[in-house]
Amino acid sequence: MALLNPRALRWKIAALTAAACCAVAAVIGFLVHDATRERGLRVGHERTITRLIAAERELSRTGKAPPDVDVRTREELPDPLARDLADQPETGGGYATWYDADPPNWFWMWGAVAVGGDQFLVVRDDMSTEVRSLQLLDRSIVKSVLAALVFVVPLAALATEPINRRLRHGARTARRIADGELDARIGSTGRARDEITEMSAAVDDMATALQRKLENEQRFTADVAHELRTPLMGLVTAAGLLPETDEATGLVRDRVRALNALIEDLLEISRLDAGAERARLDAVPLGEFVADVVRRTGTGTQVAAGDADVVETDPRRVERIVVNLVTNAHRHGAGPVQVTVTGTRISVRDHGPGFPAALLEQGPQRFRTGAGERGRGHGLGLTVAQGQAGVLGARLTFANAPDGGAVATLDLAPGPSGTV
Repeated sequence: MALLNPRALRWKIAALTAAACCAVAAVIGFLVHDATRERGLRVGHERTITRLIAAERELSRTGKAPPDVDVRTREELPDPLARDLADQPETGGGYATWYDADPPNWFWMWGAVAVGGDQFLVVRDDMSTEVRSLQLLDRSIVKSVLAALVFVVPLAALATEPINRRLRHGARTARRIADGELDARIGSTGRARDEITEMSAAVDDMATALQRKLENEQRFTADVAHELRTPLMGLVTAAGLLPETDEATGLVRDRVRALNALIEDLLEISRLDAGAERARLDAVPLGEFVADVVRRTGTGTQVAAGDADVVETDPRRVERIVVNLVTNAHRHGAGPVQVTVTGTRISVRDHGPGFPAALLEQGPQRFRTGAGERGRGHGLGLTVAQGQAGVLGARLTFANAPDGGAVATLDLAPGPSGTV
């Protein structure tokens, strides 16, 4: 399902939204953390200085330091405090503080002031309350971000649904056009005037231009075939009047027959392209019918039809397809050519070089016969067969056998009454 596809556009947008939220939260969290830490250190510094001032006053008034204040020599001071006080006059007046965040004495704010000689008042203030508050703040920020993502990601996925719906509609329309429904158009999918609207308009314009070109091509093919038919009838008549003993007569009649077959194929393709063909269904014993059709081709093709069914189909069109496939196998492949009928499936196989890669990838193309070594022809036989299969609602596929040779398979769709 598209909803669960992790590569779908909705989840990419949701992931991008989540990443943006996390980046913003990280920046804000860092700034808040840093500001809160600085404020805690400033409060601890001020509290320590206040205690030192109070201790100095008590010492000057009573000659004794308060119980919670130590009197130490310079050698007994922690190194950071000793360095800060190194330049202080021994008569006092200079305050030094140091935040000890390293083990084993974590989270202490030290303060010292000289009181004469080699004596210093030293206080130590517990900063664990501020540290715990900072840790709680960090956890609260992380929890808030996670809680926000729980709502933001689904909302971002839902917000992309109109965009996804428009893109899916465009994709379905493009597939319909590719399948031959040239009248399909994406059209306006909303009031938005964005890139999707521009793309939809461009696809519609492309489909219109493609439809116009194909219609012109179909019209040209039909017109050419019709215009050639009249002089061709004259050629057929003239060829029939040639003397039978003349060697050139056979060559002329052969070429006239080939030209007549080409014109008929072009006319048939023009009718198929125009969608003017309609299937006329009858109950057909497929095995017997195919065997009779292959026999009348006079090609010596092998037929196996023991498991064939009786199906509702158009026998004239099935005959046209089978004859074209068998003729193509003998013309471009190599013997033996085998026709197998199983159920409603007809397979035609030869033992030649196989179908060209272009045909397997793109399907039959008119006036294209593939590689030169596959023989002569106009490339219309398989095109006609595919068009007739489309009229029947059947499926015609082309493949190469693993051990060599081309395989064309016609799967006949059951008629209104199904398989008899």
